[in-house]
Amino acid sequence: MRVSFTKMHGLGNDFIMLDGRDNALPVLASPAVRALSDRKTGIGCDQLIVLEPSTNADFRMRIFNADGGEVEACGNASRAVALLHGKAARVETSGGIIDVAPAEIGARVDMGIPRFEWDAIPLAYAMDTLSMPVGWDTLENPVGINVGNPHVVFFVDNADDIALGQLGPVIEQDPLFPERVNVNVASLSSENALKLHVWERGVGLTRACGTGACATAIAAMRRGITARTVDVTLPGGTLAIEWDDNDRIIMTGPASESFRGSFEWDDFA
Repeated sequence: MRVSFTKMHGLGNDFIMLDGRDNALPVLASPAVRALSDRKTGIGCDQLIVLEPSTNADFRMRIFNADGGEVEACGNASRAVALLHGKAARVETSGGIIDVAPAEIGARVDMGIPRFEWDAIPLAYAMDTLSMPVGWDTLENPVGINVGNPHVVFFVDNADDIALGQLGPVIEQDPLFPERVNVNVASLSSENALKLHVWERGVGLTRACGTGACATAIAAMRRGITARTVDVTLPGGTLAIEWDDNDRIIMTGPASESFRGSFEWDDFA
């Protein structure tokens, strides 16, 4: 079976997009995801995205990290999906239903309402999630938050000074996080502007993470570091994050199509 794909990216966070809304795709197992995601022998990506029919929304978006694991949310992929679809839509994800729409500078996504309860993140046991009484090396007292997927956010003097490539996998795999966790390290670069580096669960260091930008912005707002609209700059570029009057997270930023192609399913299954 020959399958068409679209390669897209949001600020350098790249995706293989498979559209199964009109023609069903075969069952996608973890080994196939890993093979397709491999940058030397496959197509290469951070996440593989599958679009499917939905009974609860206009369509469903499934998200697989490069390690083969399926996850709940991906902000950058949501913007890419908005551009691929070409018009406003309600999209079902494992983390809830989100609203996406093309925008002047890319796409606008309503990421929903953040969760702060310890068991919603989830954590292994109860604690204050605004200043968690835990630490790893120089990273201490993070904010815990779920924005469709689990995050911890550390605020430091200079995000560039943190060896996140070493600390990220340790924190991600810590038993405190039963579903593992995305690790964000941020610093205030100017008024209502943050610099951010992200260790993404199942991916590693990434040029951009939309849910990480959302989580970090909301964490900064809860801590009183910024106002309720903030620019978050990652290595791949900048996203605008707003926490609106209805407590919904609105993310706006660019996404692009790289190329299109096709492959034989049996070569990777």
